[in-house]
Amino acid sequence: MVFAIKAEVSDPWAKTFAFRAQKTMYGGKHIAKGDTIFVFASEKEGGPGLIASGVVTSAKAISQKRGIARQTPRVSITVRLTARAKRRLGRSGLRLFSGWNDGRPETELNFKFYRQATNKIVGISEEAAAFLAGFF
Repeated sequence: MVFAIKAEVSDPWAKTFAFRAQKTMYGGKHIAKGDTIFVFASEKEGGPGLIASGVVTSAKAISQKRGIARQTPRVSITVRLTARAKRRLGRSGLRLFSGWNDGRPETELNFKFYRQATNKIVGISEEAAAFLAGFF
């Protein structure tokens, strides 16, 4: 499976990224060592959007807290960079794709990342992964 993460990235030029206790949605909780991931530096924290692709070098599920009925699963991951984006892609580039049932990879990414704008790890389709690969 292929994944994407939208999170705060303090050093976009780093060769590895560590993301601690990230929310997961749309299958993101199934992320594992060896998976491919696309990294979006969150615009909410001043990032430009898509910045890199990489390989997950470690993934650890975070235990849920007792006494809380509904909790979003969280995962800590480490990512080794494999490529840097050559073109920009962020909220402004995906905003136009809001026909939620049109089957376009751009719409899938807009829905998963920006419909609910929290930072998160998401599982993406092969079509969305192929679309993102065109930015490298």
